Amino acid sequence: SNFGNKRSYTPNPVATNFGTSSSSLKETYPQILKTPLYAGNPQKSDYKSWTPQIGYSATSSSVSAHAPSVIVAVVEGRGLARGEIGMASIDLKSPQIILSQFADNTTYAKVITKLKILSPLEIIMSNTACVVGNSTKLFTLITENFKNVNFSTIQRKYFNETKGLEYIEQLCITEFSTVLLEVQSKYYCLAAVAALLKYVEFIQNSVYAPKSLKICFQGSEQTAMIDSSSAQNLELLINNQDCRNNHTLFGVLNYTKTPGGSRRLRSNILEPLVDIETINMRLDCVQELLQDEELFFGLQSVISRFLDTEQLLSVLVQIPKQDTVNAAESKITNLIYLKHTLELVEPLKITLKNCNTPLLRAYYGSLEDKRFEIILEKIKTVINDDARYMKGCLNMRTQKCYAVRSHINEFLDIARRTYTEIVDDIAGMITQLAEKYSLPLRTSFSSARGFFIQMTTDCTVLPTDQLPSEFIKISKVKNSYSFTSADLIKMNERCQESLREIYHMTYMIVCKLLSEIYEHIHCLYKLSDTVSMLDMLLSFAHACTLSDYVRPEFTDTLAIKQGWHPILEKISVEKPVANNTYITEGSNFLIITGPNMSGKSTYLKQIALCQIMAQIGSYVPAEYSSFRIAEQIFTRISTDDDIETNSSTFMKEMKEIAYILHNANDKSLIIIDELGRGTNTEEGIGICYAVCEYLLSLKAFTLFATHFLELCHIDVLYPNVENMHFEVQHVKNASRNKEAILCTYKLSKGLTEEKNYGLKAAEVSSLPQSIVMDAKEITTQITRKILQHQRSTPEMERQRAVYHLATRLVQTARNSQLDPDSLRMYLNNLKKKYEEDLCKAEQVPGKTEE
Repeated sequence: SNFGNKRSYTPNPVATNFGTSSSSLKETYPQILKTPLYAGNPQKSDYKSWTPQIGYSATSSSVSAHAPSVIVAVVEGRGLARGEIGMASIDLKSPQIILSQFADNTTYAKVITKLKILSPLEIIMSNTACVVGNSTKLFTLITENFKNVNFSTIQRKYFNETKGLEYIEQLCITEFSTVLLEVQSKYYCLAAVAALLKYVEFIQNSVYAPKSLKICFQGSEQTAMIDSSSAQNLELLINNQDCRNNHTLFGVLNYTKTPGGSRRLRSNILEPLVDIETINMRLDCVQELLQDEELFFGLQSVISRFLDTEQLLSVLVQIPKQDTVNAAESKITNLIYLKHTLELVEPLKITLKNCNTPLLRAYYGSLEDKRFEIILEKIKTVINDDARYMKGCLNMRTQKCYAVRSHINEFLDIARRTYTEIVDDIAGMITQLAEKYSLPLRTSFSSARGFFIQMTTDCTVLPTDQLPSEFIKISKVKNSYSFTSADLIKMNERCQESLREIYHMTYMIVCKLLSEIYEHIHCLYKLSDTVSMLDMLLSFAHACTLSDYVRPEFTDTLAIKQGWHPILEKISVEKPVANNTYITEGSNFLIITGPNMSGKSTYLKQIALCQIMAQIGSYVPAEYSSFRIAEQIFTRISTDDDIETNSSTFMKEMKEIAYILHNANDKSLIIIDELGRGTNTEEGIGICYAVCEYLLSLKAFTLFATHFLELCHIDVLYPNVENMHFEVQHVKNASRNKEAILCTYKLSKGLTEEKNYGLKAAEVSSLPQSIVMDAKEITTQITRKILQHQRSTPEMERQRAVYHLATRLVQTARNSQLDPDSLRMYLNNLKKKYEEDLCKAEQVPGKTEE
């Protein structure tokens, strides 16, 4: 049952039956412990066996009330997902697990901040991240920042997202089971929770009872939270109709030139900022880039020449265990890439030199780091000045061969001369063959085949479509032939042998050089951060130049003048219809009605997309815009069944709405499009009404689109409700003598006046006329019966009058800035209005008893 190994800073760990204590490792890797759950790999680990302390148990008296008792598991994505962090923490004194997943940059500031907030007793990571001599940057930073915290490593296989999801399903209290909706596609936090629970099970020597833990998800600090279902509904990264097209918010804003910039934009869209100062600093940059054309094009030109700096860094700091040809070639390539990157620092500095905004000035300052010059000088003592990144595998192969300066290694110079001679011989041989057979042959190269012969010809040159028998491995694409010969294959083998020698000798020189520059390499983390950020800001500015976006303001009001849907603008031929939006704390709940296809869903998504664009520092598609910072953005839009979780349309609706109700707060933006349509009308209206009343108790900004017109009357009881509707026009069709509905997509105040618009839509479709006529008749009868039961009573009207007076008085007491005479007049008018309402209430006939 070997499982994990563990480092502890406890001076005298208590020996138990788990193992025996031994001496510590080098100073750089303080005392590493090994628990019996570690499947020891002798090549990977020099760790000696230590024992875990006793006193972890939540019931143990040795854990004092204020002593740290939180265990945190941290896992980082690999490859392209590097920087994607999953965390899970559990307090041994409290049955609560907190999950989080977020994208971080190479300084890992968010991880360190989060860990500092948690102040853990112990941190758990995968053993692949902590291998002695080849540890990850994240591991190194955590050990530097948390020197008095116990540290454990666990085999990577225990970080299993499927197992994590199973654990949550088994252990989460039913009331908080909506967390599954939030985390089901967040693989890294699921992997972290799997390892965490397995480890806690081991140290506690016990398991948690089913459905006994409170499990919740938290986004990272200083960013707004958008759950995965909302990201999908709003098409932030993936288009719901076709995942291959780029009709998404990411597609609208992505004009980045580097992989790092693209990654940063992606993570910002999923986690917008909540700090107004930071957002405004970004907006200042975008404004300066828009106003200064020379700066914009100059920066774009330099940034587009950068390679994937983060990827380059991660490869540079890895030391391969075996010196293979591929490892040597990779290191040489990456050193050339590093030289190419460092040579771009100076042009980037020159471009940023005369910037005015604080953020661009700060980036200029970060480029003045002397370590860039130090590294470049060291590289130039060994590497040729003209060795550079080039497109094409043969060009790059030549660059790698001649990367190291001559006269540094005599044997390397001889090997390179031999290689040159072989390449010249190959070219000469192919020229001779062309003359011999009078064919237009040319030399080609590919990394898989090496040198080969290519010929583009029409069939008149080869009347029988036959090549000389000397040529082998013939392939033909259209009128282009590729082939080789036995002699050329031998020459290629000699060439490869020569290359292996060159790479091996170059690799030894490069390794020595890298060992000298490793101490200065941390400045490159700052560079990659600068480049990706500038790339994203340039992308925002580029998007603005293609459309009439406006700079957003940040107040306590959501006010958009003539705003439109950014993705729809990209798709449609004509500019989308623009609409106004006005939501304040005093009227924070909008109920939106209107016929099918009138534009409700598009409008709701538009508001959420504009909010996200504003909070990431982009301009917004509108004539004017003001936003209140949203700490969370929730949407309930989709109405599809979910066969994976065995949920009907209605069940899925209920799960999503439960998630919103559990997590929403006063600073949320909530978008609900059609609720309660998956069940019968009476229950649907009941659920909608109850949900609205709950959300009305919050100060969250809520937009609620519905076909239940009964819901619109909630504004009688709640003054913070505003009714809005999408207008339609009735157009007579003279030829068919029918009336059709024409959608204007314009939003107006009040309830929709359209009745039975579902029937009108059915009439336009190919539904048989007799069915439509029957449906109209039945609807008329049902409506008449319902109206008989909906009469208001005098008591209800009196209560309504009192409620209106009370809310107006409270609002006046809180916000009034009127002088005494004006206030007296306003209160007199309120009194008159109240008396009029009471008179009307007396005239309402009482409800007849059936």
